Amino acid sequence: MFISVVVGALTGRIDAVTEAAIDMAKTAVEIAIGLIGIMALWLGTMKIAEKSGLITIIAKGLRPITVRLFPDVPEDHPAIGSIVLNMAANILGLGNAATPLGLKAMEELQQINPNKDTATNAMCTFLAINTSSVQLILPATVVGLMGTYASEIFITTIIATSMSTIAAIIAVKGLEKLKRFQIETENRQ
Repeated sequence: MFISVVVGALTGRIDAVTEAAIDMAKTAVEIAIGLIGIMALWLGTMKIAEKSGLITIIAKGLRPITVRLFPDVPEDHPAIGSIVLNMAANILGLGNAATPLGLKAMEELQQINPNKDTATNAMCTFLAINTSSVQLILPATVVGLMGTYASEIFITTIIATSMSTIAAIIAVKGLEKLKRFQIETENRQ
């Protein structure tokens, strides 16, 4: 900001800098309010699903996958449910809805982390999968921007995101076996 003010003053366009700062502040508030609504909706939905037992049912259905991907997380831990819901939101192309679920999953994974200042293998695996984000349904933004042309990238989107997720899982599982990335057992006790 300091550099933009100095450049604006030197070029005689300080009014443009001021206008841009006000416009961006307005945009930031609009984005924040929009995200609060989405986060409240999906965290509330997750809480209802958790209380009704739906998360447990979904987690049991995906147990063969989650046991292999997250062997350090107990099978009945709420983190598994949050992870599953986050993945489901990403698969459905609901990136904004996946964010609060991902934050909740990380919070729950941190609760079972014995070494609070170091990410666990489960946290790294979740982050890698979440970042690669398999998409079966195109995000609403892409459909809105591309209109009728969105159908042309449907198959390539599925292939690209599937490959990125496979690469992420292979990378994180390979790296966690390297001595450099292993947490010493003294730190865990």
